[in-house]
Parts: sequence; structure tokens; C-alpha cells
Amino acid sequence: MSGNLKFEVIARCHVTKARAGVLKFPKAVVETPVFMPVGTQGTLKGILTEQLKDLGYNLLLSNTYHLGHRPGSKTVQMAGGLHKFMNWNSCILTDSGGFQMVSLAKLMNISEEGVHFVSPHTKEEMLLSPERSIEIQNSLGADIIMQLDDVVPSLTVGPRVEEAMYRSIRWLDRCIAANRRPNDQNLFPIVQGGLDSTLRIKSAQEICQRDCPGYAVGGLSGGEDKNQFWRMVSISGDNLPDCKPRYLMGVGFAVDLLVCVALGMDMFDCVFPTRTARFGRALIPGGSLNLKKAKYSTDFKSIQEDCDCYTCKTFTRSYLCCVAIHETIGCHLITIHNLHYQAS
Repeated sequence: MSGNLKFEVIARCHVTKARAGVLKFPKAVVETPVFMPVGTQGTLKGILTEQLKDLGYNLLLSNTYHLGHRPGSKTVQMAGGLHKFMNWNSCILTDSGGFQMVSLAKLMNISEEGVHFVSPHTKEEMLLSPERSIEIQNSLGADIIMQLDDVVPSLTVGPRVEEAMYRSIRWLDRCIAANRRPNDQNLFPIVQGGLDSTLRIKSAQEICQRDCPGYAVGGLSGGEDKNQFWRMVSISGDNLPDCKPRYLMGVGFAVDLLVCVALGMDMFDCVFPTRTARFGRALIPGGSLNLKKAKYSTDFKSIQEDCDCYTCKTFTRSYLCCVAIHETIGCHLITIHNLHYQAS
């Protein structure tokens, strides 16, 4: 399969499977391991794209399902693509939209045709097929696009897991055939198989035959035991090409990032740092501070004394406690810190 993404491993850990690398796109070079903030509808809540750049980010994730509904893929295409629409001159990954429909919409059923659901916006019965998912992502123009996969909760057991894994492979082939922009949009397939190591290995082996620019590991971090989670990540990664980037979907807690980097993963995304900020929580080593608590109203230290982000250099916990409850600037300032913390 073609594509304009080049990946190079530049250093390796001698004890774990961790590696440092670079994703080389025509418009930017992205160092890995990399965490991608989530800009669901073409914007990150609580922060501007210019500030995101200043924090050192040059790859973010946007959501196909939400953008397809509002403002709509046609509107984004008329604006010149998602990069221009959101004033972002670096790289974007769009997900396929399948997970959001299963988790947010009233799911009717999944068939070989695609995902049938009721739109929460119009209440119409709709279908997201592999072809439609790729059509929307082609219109948005992201640098990395994802296949539509058959998503099942990670704790699911029995025949449904095997059915979803094999269907995801068939849908991958339909996504590849539907992609009108194979030279400038890099399509990643997704390893599925639940908590079944045999299915995970089979899934990885099958998708590797398609020789894609990179590979994702999905269907995890959904409530399973940590040891199960890490074991499935390890098994999935061990059966993917060493020369291609590995993207672990939906993971953002600090301990998970550290362990999964050690297991050989390169790319991650999660709403955790920005969503946490909206609840007034600032990330620190070992946990977080709930800055809405009254005890911080007379605490004149910074969020984290050794942090050099704008928020920590400029404002105290006391100030943030006072504004976090009443003013939107509180969310903004805590978001800056959390994203800086996540990137460090």
C-alpha cells in the first residue's frame, strides 16, 4: 500500500521493547513516542491551536463521527480541508467513527454492511459503512486515517469476539479499496481480538499482509484487568512489523503510557488530560490536584514546582482555585498545564 509516511527507529532500550523514532510527513516530523491530544470537532476544548504548537505538539486526533455530523464533511471540504478549517498547519489523525457510534449513539445493529444506528442529532436511522467512513475521512483530509472496525467491549467473550475480528479484516479490505487518496492519506488497520491472544495474533498476521504505513491496536482499555491489558498490548505489538509505527488507541493514563512504551508502542491518544482539566483537576506525578477544593484557596505554590509551563510559571494554586470554579480561564490554564505534563 502506498502513502507518504516514513517511519524510522533511531534508538532502542536495551532492557525493554521501548524505542524512539520519527514519523516523517511532508509537512512535519513527529518524534515518537508521541501522545496525541483529542480535538473532537476540530478544536481542543480549552486551548488554541497556536498554544498547542507552543507546547510542542504537532500531531493531534479529530473525530470522524462528530465532524461528519457537525459541521459536516462537506463544509470542512469547502473550507479547504480540516487543516485549514481549524488553522492547524501540522499533522492530524482521524479515527473511523465506529467507536463513537457504539458508545454514544443508540446502536441498532452491526451487519456485514456496516453499523446501523440512530443519529443523536437528527434521530434518523443511518448507516456507517467502511466506504462511508473512508469517504468522510478523504473529505476531511487528515494525514493518517483509520479503518472502520467492528468494535466490541473489551470484556466481551465468546463467538462475538471472533466474529468482530474477522469482520474487521474484511472491512479493512473494503476501506483500502474505497480510499481515493492513498498517496497522501496513510490508512492504518486495527488489531482486534478482545482478550483472546490467539485471535489477536491472527488479526495482526492478517492485517500485516496488507503492508500498510502503520498499525493500530484497538479494543482495549475498557475495564479489563491491567495485567490482561498489558499482556494483549504486548502480544499485539510482538506480531506487528518492527519497521512500522504502532498506535495504541485510547490510552492516556501516565502508568499505562510508561508501561506501553516499554512494550513497544509508539503512538497514543486520550481525552484524559483535557477532560480532567475541565473538572478542575491538574495532573501531577502520582495523581492529580482537585483545584476546586477550598483548601487550595490559600495555597500560593504553583501546581507543580518543577514544571516550566506557562500556568505554573505565572499562577498559584490559590488563583486557580478561585477561577476554576467560576471562570472559563481556569479550564484554559489547567489545560495548558495538563497537556504540558502529558508531553513531558
